[in-house]
Parts: sequence; structure tokens; C-alpha cells
Amino acid sequence: MGRILIRRGRVLDASSNRDEKADVLIEDGRIAAVEPSLDTSGAEAIDAGGLWVAPGFVDLHAHLREPGQEYKEDIASGGRAAVAGGFTTLACMANTHPANDDPAVTDYILDRARQDSPARVLPIAAATKGLEGAVMTEMSAILRAGAVAFSDDGKTIMDSGVMRRVLEYSCMVDAPVIVHAEDCTLVGHGVVNEGPVSTRLGLPGNPAVAEAVHVARDLLLAQLTGAHLHVAHVSTAIAVELIRRAREQGIHVTAEVTPHHLTLTDEATLGYDTNAKVAPPLRSAADVRACRKGLAEGVIDAIATDHAPHAVHEKDVEFTAAPSGLIGLETAFAVVLDLVRAGELQPLELMQRMSANPARILRRAGGSLAVGAPADVVVLDPQKEWLYDPAKGFSKSRNSPWAGRTLVGQVKLTLVDGRVVYDVARGVLLP
Repeated sequence: MGRILIRRGRVLDASSNRDEKADVLIEDGRIAAVEPSLDTSGAEAIDAGGLWVAPGFVDLHAHLREPGQEYKEDIASGGRAAVAGGFTTLACMANTHPANDDPAVTDYILDRARQDSPARVLPIAAATKGLEGAVMTEMSAILRAGAVAFSDDGKTIMDSGVMRRVLEYSCMVDAPVIVHAEDCTLVGHGVVNEGPVSTRLGLPGNPAVAEAVHVARDLLLAQLTGAHLHVAHVSTAIAVELIRRAREQGIHVTAEVTPHHLTLTDEATLGYDTNAKVAPPLRSAADVRACRKGLAEGVIDAIATDHAPHAVHEKDVEFTAAPSGLIGLETAFAVVLDLVRAGELQPLELMQRMSANPARILRRAGGSLAVGAPADVVVLDPQKEWLYDPAKGFSKSRNSPWAGRTLVGQVKLTLVDGRVVYDVARGVLLP
């Protein structure tokens, strides 16, 4: 590998609390130096004047659909969408077909990623066989195969006894358990947030308490077992408050929130747009404010996309029949930059929640521009306006509520292991 010098950018590295104009030198796929001024001789120079230079984003929560549903997305297309959105590492959920509940499936995902994805891929394995919430998977064997965490995301482990055993065993193998916290008996057939909007739409509601009940249960079980509990896609004010109290009590809990739960309310569903149908559903304005505040205060650690691709024909049906989920890898940075413009987060804090904290939660390298760290880097233009057209993006699917909108904040370059894998002018370059 050659030498690359990224010059004159605003370096935002939360791992070292660095926010300053500096040059970043990359040699042999690693960060070699970060200094106010470095010699450019013998290096390929990239001018980042007026731009942000940060560790590549790490996504805790994406659905790549391979194996089994490659018509929606596959590891190659998901990896391309990731680097176009500044994500150098993706953690992919286990609800594939077959589910990632066996070392052979984990091996398959990692092998396909090595061949096809320009982004790093970290498999999250199922906590229970077939995501059925009954029998635990062989956690030790799946971790040895390369999984980094366990989750039945998309489904709730309703049996508290099973959940307790999952958490107890996760302590033995020292891996986090990521929970989709919804009480299925309270959700019922709910497809939008229960409240004035669901009444106006005439659609069954999914109440905020459905999330809160299971967050409370899982926090109590985490306290009992000492396990590392990670709450996925927090969407309600009451869940934020429960997590806050748990942290004060010393319970080992981390949490994430999605760009859509930070910026969209349930009013986005008023036109029956199925691209705004997600699980958990978009909530009230008060819930959005609470999630934003929780993120700013550090109660919620990370931003995760919950990238959930679906084919056009699957979403182009009546609201109640459409699957939940939206694509979010290519729009995440521009969407959450709203928190910086609103003064709720500083740029360095945003980078912490998109890179350093997710890497810490997964206990993997990343989220740092420290000397010797892998050169996973993103170069960002926080002022650039651009029109988002999912048909021109890299995901196979189109289900985005931001389609046709002008967004502000664009990924200019993404590097993985010191190689430019995405250039906004040239597209995805590898593999």
C-alpha cells in the first residue's frame, strides 16, 4: 500500500477528544500520524480544506438480508451502500433465511463479506434457535466462528426464563445481548404509534408502553445477571428514562437510537406512506425530543441505522400488510446532522455516537484515528446540499421516507484499511 495524506481537514476524533485542523497521514493501511502540518512528499495528497475528517462510522444495526432474501439486499450491495454513507463497519442482524443461529451461517456471512463487501461486516448471531425465543443457540461455537453479539432482533424473547438464561450465558462468553424490546401482547396488530395519529388514520396502534414494559423487564434481568444489555432502536421517552435510572444504579446497559426516531414523528405516516412504517413505529414529537435529549446527554450511546431493505412490491401494498423497515445507510449522516445544526450536539459528539461508541459497544477496533489504528476514515462535507434519489443509490431497495428530499451533509470519501473505497465523484471503487 502507498502513502495517503489527507490535508487541512477539521479532524474530529472522539477517541482522543481531538477537534482541530490537521493533516492525517496513512501508511500501510494504518494511521501513521495526525499533526497540524505534515510533509506531503511521496504521498498521494487529498485536500480536505473546509471538510470534516473522522473515523469511519460503525453501524450497530443493519439488515443485509443474505442469506435467503438477496432480492431485497445482499452483502455486496449493503456494503456498497454502507461506504457511500461513510460506514466502514456494519454489524448485520441474524434474521436471515436461514437465521444466523449456527456457526456455518456465520462462516458464510464472513466469507461473502471478504469477497464482496467494501465495508467490514460483523455478524450478530441469533440468541435463540430460529429466532423462536425458546432454545438458546450455541453461543460459544458461534462466537468462535466470528459473531460479535447476540440478538433476536425483529422478534422479542417473550419468555422471561429464556431471556434470563440468554443473559446468564452471555456473561460466560463475554458478549453483549441486543434486544428488540416490545411486548407482543401489547403491540397486538398495531402498525403505527398509538395516539391521535393512529385514530386519524383508523389504523391499530402500537402503544409506547409496549416498549417500556420490555425495557424494564430486560433491565431487571441484566441487573440480576450482570450481563451487558444493549437496547436497540429506542423510540419512547419512558424507555429513555428507564435506561437513565438503570445507569444510575450501575446496571450494564447501552442503547442506540435510529436517525428516523430522532427526526420523524408519527405524522410522517398520515399519508399512509408505507416507507414510514417501521418497528418500533415512529412516535410522538415528545418522544422524539426525549430521544434527542437522551442522545445528547449520553443516556443513549449510539446512532444506528436499522437499515431494513424491502422490495418495491412488498411496500406497495395497503399499510397494514406492508413489512416494517426503511433503508438508511446512505442518508444517516445527512439526517442526524440536524442535531448539530440545532445546537443539540457538537460535531465531535456526533462523531462519537456514530463511530467511537458503537465500536466500544461491540468491543472491536474502530472509531479512532490514533496512530497505529486501522485507517478507516470518512471525509465529510457538512454544508453540501444534495438531492436523495434511492434509485440512484447502492442499495437494492428503495424504501426511504427521504426519497426526493434535498439533504444537507454529504460523504465525500470513505477509506477502509487505507484504501479509498468510495469517492462521491466516482462511486464505490472496491471490490
